Amino acid sequence: MRSVLEYHPVIGYRFIPSIKARILHESGGYLIRCNNLGFRCNRDIQIGAKSKKRRVLIFGDSYTAGEGVCNEVRYSDLLESMFKDADIYNFGLPGTGTDQQYLTYKTYAENLQPDLVIISVMVENIRRNVCRYRPFYMENRSICWLAKPYYSLNGKNLILHNQPVPPLPLRLEDLPVEERKYCDWGGRFKFFRALAKKLSLKDGLLRLGLYNPVPEFKNPSDPDWKLMSAILKRWISECTSPVLLNIIPLYHFVEGYARPTDYQDRFKEFAKETGVVVHDPLDYFLKYTPTERRGFRFPISDAHPTEKCHRALAESMGPSIKSILKS
Repeated sequence: MRSVLEYHPVIGYRFIPSIKARILHESGGYLIRCNNLGFRCNRDIQIGAKSKKRRVLIFGDSYTAGEGVCNEVRYSDLLESMFKDADIYNFGLPGTGTDQQYLTYKTYAENLQPDLVIISVMVENIRRNVCRYRPFYMENRSICWLAKPYYSLNGKNLILHNQPVPPLPLRLEDLPVEERKYCDWGGRFKFFRALAKKLSLKDGLLRLGLYNPVPEFKNPSDPDWKLMSAILKRWISECTSPVLLNIIPLYHFVEGYARPTDYQDRFKEFAKETGVVVHDPLDYFLKYTPTERRGFRFPISDAHPTEKCHRALAESMGPSIKSILKS
């Protein structure tokens, strides 16, 4: 597959600026277009220049960047069609955690004078913040590992590591044994998940409700939650505009395979503590039938949001955004 990403010393990587490409996918393929800063957005950004329209910036991972769909059908672009008086810029980067998304804001967007910053937290990002290495597939499909920036928490102080980010890929055997636990394997129980998928047992096992995809939210004292919370608090405190936290659930919660109580409780507490507006689209998603909700992800192997899911997400976010921009 054609590479559409390039190394970045602060964030780890970004899209190649101004690139246009067609990406192979189980859906048949999709088109991407990137702006002058290296993000999937149809509009370039000039620092210091601002139109009469209000400026909304959205940050997130591949669910926000729009993996699997064209730019125009992502929730960011659909929101722009709903809010004619707003320019909405998508800063989503695939595979990133809250840490890299915050660094994206600091590097590219802090001085853009936004009227609203939307931080879209896909709940699995809590795990990515702790990781120091992300997988990268070579042309022969072998896996190598790329270092990423990460924060550690010393008391209440956030300490940034891997600056500049090491640029060269590593083999697993190149990493010290104690570092290998910081590789992002995409979740717990890697062997059993692969076996269940191979035997076509995955959905059946999920229906038993035995799998919690993000147990890090269960305890408010969990170190992974404390780290995510600290990054979000710093980010929000540095924003001069209103902030909307948009919590994107995994399909396990959308399709009723897992209970959302833990992560919902944490973000309710976070909203109460910080005063930030938190939008949870799950109740809106659950208005759809089980068959419709299964259509919110692709039918074969890609769990990213389909066009239908992006549309439902945009519709759910509309009232919260309208309320903030009105005030």
